[in-house]
Amino acid sequence: GFGERGVEGKIAAVRFAREQGIPYLGICLGMQVAVIEYARNVAGLTDAHSTEFNPDSPNPVIALITEWLNADGKREQRDENSDLGGTMRLGGQECRLEPDSKVRELYGEEVIVERHRHRYEFNNSYLDRIVTAGMKIAGRSIDGRLMEIVEIPDHPWFIACQFHPEFTSRPRYGHPLFSGFIEAARKHRDATA
Repeated sequence: GFGERGVEGKIAAVRFAREQGIPYLGICLGMQVAVIEYARNVAGLTDAHSTEFNPDSPNPVIALITEWLNADGKREQRDENSDLGGTMRLGGQECRLEPDSKVRELYGEEVIVERHRHRYEFNNSYLDRIVTAGMKIAGRSIDGRLMEIVEIPDHPWFIACQFHPEFTSRPRYGHPLFSGFIEAARKHRDATA
């Protein structure tokens, strides 16, 4: 579930997958809880949280988004009183993938377009601390301001994205993230059987 109790269970599940080397694919809130977990247990920000669940968090590693570039390259600025979903970031958005990332290998492209539907994002005030601790920013918005995909390089397969790959996956043409995750899960099963 959601709320404080529900999100803590999700954070615990992320920690288990990270510590046990179990393949992890986080989508939207799944990326947010992955960042919170990593900030708390690896980067040393033990009270890290999202302002969605704890508005008074002393270390809000996930916070409300209010400004971004849209698919046409125009700056969008919104607050909770704005039309079109308030602060909701919606629709197809470009993302630039890092050359030495798992996601770049999976997609085989430098720039991708993925569909978004969210209000909260990685808080860039914590970027240096989290990256220094070992989490990799594998994809960013085309202007470089929004962190769209994270990976943990020393984990067998740990990828989390802010967008929704399920919106573009098809039965005969599985999304690269789902295909990669399934293959990683098969390898993990075979290695631990």
